[in-house]
Amino acid sequence: MTPGRHTPDPREARTPAEFLARLQALKDRSGLTYRELSVRAEARGDVLPRSTVANMLARATLPREELLTAFVRACGATPDELAEWRTVRTELAGRGAYGTADADQDGDTDPDADPAETAGPPPAWPGHEAAAVAVAAPQGGPGTPSRTPPATSRIRRALVAAVAVAGLVLAGFSVVALLRDGGTGRAGRPPGTPAAVAPAVGDVRIRVTGTDFCLAERRATRTGQVHQVPCAEPDFPRYSLATVGTGRWRIVSDHPDFGPGCSGIPSGGRIPDSAYEDSECGDPSRVEAFALEPYGTPEGAVRGYRIVPVGSATPGTCVTVVGDREAAWAKLAQAPCAPDAAGQLFSFERRD
Repeated sequence: MTPGRHTPDPREARTPAEFLARLQALKDRSGLTYRELSVRAEARGDVLPRSTVANMLARATLPREELLTAFVRACGATPDELAEWRTVRTELAGRGAYGTADADQDGDTDPDADPAETAGPPPAWPGHEAAAVAVAAPQGGPGTPSRTPPATSRIRRALVAAVAVAGLVLAGFSVVALLRDGGTGRAGRPPGTPAAVAPAVGDVRIRVTGTDFCLAERRATRTGQVHQVPCAEPDFPRYSLATVGTGRWRIVSDHPDFGPGCSGIPSGGRIPDSAYEDSECGDPSRVEAFALEPYGTPEGAVRGYRIVPVGSATPGTCVTVVGDREAAWAKLAQAPCAPDAAGQLFSFERRD
């Protein structure tokens, strides 16, 4: 587990719900995905299906002792820490006031269940707002003498006003053009890169707008972490879009080794910089619904679409390319939505 951070103490739990909350905190502290936990458990000879872990953490009933043991060991707990977890579980179960989850914790969550319907931030046109601010900005300058001949004063004021108006108009057009183009050329993209494509149901390739990078996982890994990679690389995995309610989308992955899954944010988005990763669909502890919001100006073309987690515990966030945005294999994570949407705009190109 990550050194230097407080280890959740099961002895502070007074109810099964509090016990499960500390188990969730233990997973969050480990920094491991469900896929990684399952692999670590298997390496120790334990059985820990990913869907079972997700179901366990979504309930408020005590897990079976063998499931608790496999989970806590996979999170990296020491033998003494594991003994504390098992002791507290036994004490809570012995009180008789709360049930345990012995009967149904191996059941899978319905993958077609609707995610949270909490609305994300409304579509915004930051470029338009910035242009309006620039046009409205006051013009400072030295004051004119208090005594001038009336005719000369009127002519001078008229000339100053005309020059000021012309300057403001040109500045406004310049700001709008700059924001529309993103400082990279026409339509906000380097020469030769495609224009942004609106989301639609079906198979897609997700491009980082204005670049030659597309979203993918790294081969021969089990983390599910999504990266930006050269679009010339083969799709790994293949992505598609599905609707899950008005204005809500699910980004579905088809992994050659792990099968169908969904892109999402782990732990309900409670960690501000949570990884954007692929895992099983229907995990109640993940954010798997997104608003795909257009970004641009009303007067010009849409520059791209933000992927906004719906119902994240950290509001005002967008899926973002973090680190070196010009480098292949830069990771994607949840991060605050930026006014300039840097590293946060995507295009959903159709696939045959």
